[in-house]
Amino acid sequence: MRGIGLRFAAFSGLDDLVPFYGLYTVLFVDTGLSGPQIASLFVLWSLTSLALEVPSGALADVVSRRGLLAVAALLRGLGFALWTFTPSYPAFAAGFALWGMGGAMTSGTLQALVHDELVAVHADGAYQRLLARAETTGLVCVALGTASAVPLHAFGGYLAVGLASVVASVLTAAVALSFPKRPRVVHVEGPVGRISLHRPGRRRAWLAMLRSGVREAAGVRSVRRLVLLAALLPGMTALDEFFPLVAIDLGAPTTLVPLLVLLPMLGQVIGGASAERQRSGVAVAVVVAAAGVLIAGGAVSGSVWWGFAAIAVGYGALQHAIVVTEARLQAAVQGPARATVTSVAGLGSDVAAMSLYGAWAVAVGPFGHGGAVAMVAAPLLVVGVLVLLWLPARWSHDGE
Repeated sequence: MRGIGLRFAAFSGLDDLVPFYGLYTVLFVDTGLSGPQIASLFVLWSLTSLALEVPSGALADVVSRRGLLAVAALLRGLGFALWTFTPSYPAFAAGFALWGMGGAMTSGTLQALVHDELVAVHADGAYQRLLARAETTGLVCVALGTASAVPLHAFGGYLAVGLASVVASVLTAAVALSFPKRPRVVHVEGPVGRISLHRPGRRRAWLAMLRSGVREAAGVRSVRRLVLLAALLPGMTALDEFFPLVAIDLGAPTTLVPLLVLLPMLGQVIGGASAERQRSGVAVAVVVAAAGVLIAGGAVSGSVWWGFAAIAVGYGALQHAIVVTEARLQAAVQGPARATVTSVAGLGSDVAAMSLYGAWAVAVGPFGHGGAVAMVAAPLLVVGVLVLLWLPARWSHDGE
């Protein structure tokens, strides 16, 4: 079990250790791209992920999951190489398409792989603890990767930043291939019927897994509820895109904005690390509601430091609830299409984030940046009620 946990954390960390995070938009501008061109790249990135999220999850339930994770990391690395050596709009577009493809192939696959490995060694009760550690490692590495862009760029420009990002992707692939290789499931009796995979990897097996996973995610009431929670809560983390604007609204000088934006990330690290143990539905509901109040209150507090302190605590509470909910979802899945079910939640998270962007765009005119963030964060109170209703103290599968 220790080896699985270390690989889980190492993969999550290296997957997020990307120096390009902090500078790719600057690279686009320096290359001469216009605002609409840059926006179109982000749209392409999002659409690629949305289109491939669930199909790639079904693929992960048929082929080697560790192999799929390795290919996903290498695809992203290839995209970074294109950005580094042939910086141009077509190269950036291809890189984002490859990154979106790799992200979709990773989403759901890693969680399913780790959970099933723990089941194989009769240690699935440790999944939430390992998930908390892996996600915390990933958050720390996001900060480290972003910060590393400064000395790398000073030393060797975009070439050094790009090469470091490519190396991180290659190392991620190597960690993926280090996971144990176990035989695939041949047949499984689950809440959505019997699935037989006599020839894993064929189109019929992929379609069977796709149907099984979608059917369980949508048709089994207890799983459906957790899929919705595992989509809504991570989707709300898209709020951090607007925190720099909130800082300016609260009166922070531009030079202080990067430091302030790090505070919510620090809150996430602490909140995720504190989620290693099981929590009752009541406790998680209170945490989610508190997150909504703190983030909304901080955004309109009128005080830079008190406001961002509240946002940081709220973001930590949100991350705590995310880890608990995602772990509970893995415990809930009974059928063979674990990665597919998880990918359905990932798709829902992307849709929730895009809906949040739209809601913020509508609210920012009349309410300003901080007011719009407060308006968009307020629905966490409703999500807290859903958690109270849908996340029981102990997991029981009702088979509906």
